Amino acid sequence: MDFKSDIKYRKETLKKLLYNIQKSEDLIVKALYDDFKKPEFEAVLTETNYVISELKDAIKNINKWAKPKRVFPSLLNFPSSDYIYKEPYGDVLIIAPWNYPFQLALCPLVAAVAAGNRVVLKPSELTPHTSAVIAKIIEKTFHINHVEVFEGGVDVSNKLLAQRWDYIFFTGSVAVGKIVAKAAAENLTPVTLELGGKNPCIIDETANLKLAAKRIVWGKFINAGQTCIAPDYILIQKNMKVNFISYMIEEIIKAYGKKIDKSPDFARIINTKNWYRLTNMIQGEHVLFGGESDANKLYIAPTLLEEPDLESAVMKEEIFGPILPILVYENENDIEKVVSRYEKPLSFYIFSENNSFSQKLISKYSFGGGCINDTVVHFSNNRLPFGGVGHSGIGAYHGKRSFDTFSHHKAIVKKGNWLDLPMRYAPYKDKLASIKRILDWL
Repeated sequence: MDFKSDIKYRKETLKKLLYNIQKSEDLIVKALYDDFKKPEFEAVLTETNYVISELKDAIKNINKWAKPKRVFPSLLNFPSSDYIYKEPYGDVLIIAPWNYPFQLALCPLVAAVAAGNRVVLKPSELTPHTSAVIAKIIEKTFHINHVEVFEGGVDVSNKLLAQRWDYIFFTGSVAVGKIVAKAAAENLTPVTLELGGKNPCIIDETANLKLAAKRIVWGKFINAGQTCIAPDYILIQKNMKVNFISYMIEEIIKAYGKKIDKSPDFARIINTKNWYRLTNMIQGEHVLFGGESDANKLYIAPTLLEEPDLESAVMKEEIFGPILPILVYENENDIEKVVSRYEKPLSFYIFSENNSFSQKLISKYSFGGGCINDTVVHFSNNRLPFGGVGHSGIGAYHGKRSFDTFSHHKAIVKKGNWLDLPMRYAPYKDKLASIKRILDWL
């Protein structure tokens, strides 16, 4: 089968994938729970439903996306018709992370298949139940020469990266992203790197504090804080801190109850290594709320920290867990001193009713994407690009951009033969002045 050129086959295969995912949704939800107790609501909202939505969008629009796009020709090439052709890169490697192990494996896969590529998918070894379900779904859906899953650990990733690929798509940490980029550079392979960073959440004196707390609690503690676009730390106007903390505590209890470790709506830390990494961040800090943990259950409570030192462990690296430091500022210089310490973040959040303040911050700081008066939800609109900048990532995807990410855009000029202007041909004597006049006019 010619995966590259047969659009009808691509569409039918995506329909088959959609059917198999919908049929297996209960198994996927159970696997996510077995891996790290991801609540059913979060599993459906952020994993299966998101993939299903991307699939339906691709199936509906694949013919339009794949069609050559006619663009306005240059008058220098008159007469001509100019086009952009979308062609698949070829053999694609997708390396997926563990925090959203179904969504972040399948969404790039859907786009790569829609664009006509052959795919090798490496799901995360830290979520073995989900990886096994993914492997079964792929095996049911695709010919082995079209899409294949390789399960396993770091050794498998290293072996895959040692091969030559036409495109590599990686989601994960900055440290591993550098390894992927280095391996890709050996063969000049283009990459998309979806990474992370310390995402600031800035709250000024005009913000609706109660609503801000509610939205921050949801965006921060969904998936137990193991979300690359979650708020990493709060920067709040100094005189608002006390009220904000009380609202945050109130909203955490509303969401998860007083016995959070018994809540069916709060996920667990992915493994022991990350549990120790996170609990070490809490040690020696002033805990405003939470701080409880259980190594046997890989549980860490939603935890609020009061003004940790900027040189402390919790402020040196991306937290990626249910710990939220709360810092204060008095003026915009204070904000800059904190935000500018770090590489460009994947996300940036502002809570304010002061439009000029919000617009100033958006213009001043470089980041992947973000929200004003909310958190995380920019991810949900597939008409918005999702991706980082600098150390938070290279490239963007979602919706049509996903198809374009996995497509080479080939420029074609179709020249007419009924007229051939002599100006460009040698000998060039006495032609330069005329050419300059034409170029100035254009």
